Amino acid sequence: MSYAKDRRNAYGENDKSSRKNIRRNRRTPNRADRHREHQVLASATGIRIDEAAEQAEAKLLAKKSMWMTKRWRKFRDAPLAEVVEYRLRRRVRLGIDEPAAAQARIQRIRQRRIGK
Repeated sequence: MSYAKDRRNAYGENDKSSRKNIRRNRRTPNRADRHREHQVLASATGIRIDEAAEQAEAKLLAKKSMWMTKRWRKFRDAPLAEVVEYRLRRRVRLGIDEPAAAQARIQRIRQRRIGK
C-alpha cells in the first residue's frame, strides 16, 4: 500500500525549499500586477477627465496579467514506486547493480503496488 500511496519530490529541487518557493511563485505575479495597476491608476488621478479615465482603463485591459505571461504551475510529487523503479534502473545503467537483481526488485515493487 505504501508504494501506491506515498509520494516523493521528483521535481529536482530540495524538498524543503518547496515550502518557500511555492508561496513565492504564487505571490510574485500578484504583486507585480498590483504595482502595475497602481501606476496606471495614479496617472488618472486628479480632476476627473473622461479621456484620462478611458486611457487608464484601456491600459489596464490591454496589458496581460503576469499570471498569463509567466504561468507558473505546481506539480504533484511522484508515487514512491515510480521513484524507486527509476533509481534501480539508473543503478543498472551506471553499472552499480546487476540487471537481473534489479529486475527482480522491480517485479517485487510492481507486485506490492498492485497488492498481489
